[in-house]
Amino acid sequence: MTPDLEFALSLADDADAITLSRFGARDLRVETKPDLTPVSEADRAVEERLRERIAAERPGERVLGEELGADEGEGERWILDPIDATKNYVRGIPIFATLIALEDRVAVVSAPALGKRWWAVRGHGAVADGRSLRVSKVERIENAVLTFTSLHGMNERFLALAERSWAPRGFGDFWQYMLLAEGAVDICVESAANLWDLAAPKLIVEEAGGRLTDLSGADRADGGSALASNGLLHDEALSALNG
Repeated sequence: MTPDLEFALSLADDADAITLSRFGARDLRVETKPDLTPVSEADRAVEERLRERIAAERPGERVLGEELGADEGEGERWILDPIDATKNYVRGIPIFATLIALEDRVAVVSAPALGKRWWAVRGHGAVADGRSLRVSKVERIENAVLTFTSLHGMNERFLALAERSWAPRGFGDFWQYMLLAEGAVDICVESAANLWDLAAPKLIVEEAGGRLTDLSGADRADGGSALASNGLLHDEALSALNG
C-alpha cells in the first residue's frame, strides 16, 4: 500500500465517522444551494475535516472540494466530494459515499452505510473487499445493463439506447460506476456531473479495465458529463448518443 493510498483511506475513515453519525438524524440541517441542490451539515463537516487533515499532514498540497471550492497555487491536488448522492443521504437512503482522489493517481470511494469501499492506484489495479475488480466482457448493447443517474437532461438518443439495452436501471451517482468496475453493470450515462463527482470513479473504472469519457468521447473527468463502460461497448454507445 502506497503512502498516498494509506492517507486517502484514513481520510475516508474520518469521513465515514461523520456521515454515519448524522445519517438518519431527525435534526439534520439541510439547506438548498444556489444550483437548487441540497447540502447538509454533514457535507460541510466532512469537507472541513478532510481539508484540516490535508493542510496539517500534507502541506503544499491543494484541495478542490464541492462545498468549499478550490485552493489557489501550485502543487498536487486532492479532489473531494464529501457526500456524493446528498439527495439520498438527506432522505435516509443508504446509497451515498465520500469520493476522494489525488489527481488521477489515487482514488477512494467509501460508502459506509452499505459497508463498502473501493480504491485504486494508477497502474496497480482497483480493489474492493480484498479482491481485484474487473469489468464485464459483454460485447452487445442488447445484452448490457445500462445505468443512469437521472432522466433530467437526457434526450431521445439516450432513451433509444436504453431501450436497446437488456436492463436499463436508474442506480446513479457513484454507485453505478462501482458496479461497472465490479462487472455487474456494462454502461453508465450521466448528463451532468462535476470533476469531484467523477475524478475518483474514473480512476477506479479505468484500473478495473473500463473506460470513462465525457459524452463527446473526450478522455476527461471535468467535461461536465460522463459515459463509462467496460470498454468493449464504448464506441458504439458514443455513436448511439451522438448520432
